[in-house]
Amino acid sequence: MKLIKIESETYQTADAREPSLVVAQCLAAAAAGETIALYDLGVIYSTGSHGAEYDLVEAHKWFNLAASRGHEEAAWCRADVSDEMTAREIAEAQRRARDWLAADSKAA
Repeated sequence: MKLIKIESETYQTADAREPSLVVAQCLAAAAAGETIALYDLGVIYSTGSHGAEYDLVEAHKWFNLAASRGHEEAAWCRADVSDEMTAREIAEAQRRARDWLAADSKAA
């Protein structure tokens, strides 16, 4: 699977000694409605970078959310990670995406 590096430089400026700051910044930006942050989280989890565990279920969730907001590269990445997942894992990723949307809409 070939994925590109994090697209938005906004989240790469965190202190290199604290890679988890990148994830925290992306999560905050995602909660604020930034589509690129959703995509970046997918990249982070699909590569296990910036202190995050390699987790295709989480990666699919974030790519799915970004794709649902029109991010074309996220749709391609979602398809790539889906090829490496079981049907049960994909269903779990979709459930997590729905849960995130529900929680996000309550926060708004």
